[in-house]
Amino acid sequence: MEESEVLFSLFGLDVTSQVTTTWAIMLVLIIIAVIIRCGLRERPGRFQNMIEMGVEALDNFFVGLLGEEKSRKYFPLFGTLFVFILLSNLIGLVPGAGTVKGFAAPTSCLSVTAALAIVVFFSTHILGFKVNRLRYLKHFVSPMAFMLPFLIIDEIVHPVSLSLRLFGNVFGDESITHQLYGIIPIGVPMIMMVLSLLFCLIQSMVFSMLAAIYVDTSTGEGH
Repeated sequence: MEESEVLFSLFGLDVTSQVTTTWAIMLVLIIIAVIIRCGLRERPGRFQNMIEMGVEALDNFFVGLLGEEKSRKYFPLFGTLFVFILLSNLIGLVPGAGTVKGFAAPTSCLSVTAALAIVVFFSTHILGFKVNRLRYLKHFVSPMAFMLPFLIIDEIVHPVSLSLRLFGNVFGDESITHQLYGIIPIGVPMIMMVLSLLFCLIQSMVFSMLAAIYVDTSTGEGH
């Protein structure tokens, strides 16, 4: 894997291949969502059936974690995280990803995974305060006020671990696959590609699952 190269600057901000690929993924997801929304039918075709099966499977996954009420309420957040991370991970398996300018797996960049973790961090605390109001703030000084610094550190560790775990796993997997292509171009890399497909799915599930657990904890009655 090569170090992220700045392609151009926009409003004083550096734009890398990971950023342009993120924009492309966002555009594709928006187009698919519009097509599905405008083409909903009582008797769905193959494409609608496939999408509905995927959404139902994902919904069942979160219902198992949070229960039906919370899953329905927060599904747009967790579902979006899962789909975006999955597509971002899969991009790394496409030939040319990471070597062609403007085309790289977004989750192979720490800035992207950190941004996703920050979204989870603020969502957790905003939703926790929205549900429990001032009771939510009290848990930072429970059971004793001197616990405040430790509990704050604990809350900060969550997004840090989320971002580093996703980045490290995706970057490491891509690096190993690229190295194997250089050493053994036939056979072994193909096996790694198959394993990477499963790996991409698992990493997406782990990130969104941990996000769901954090939100579930912050919005629970115990806070």
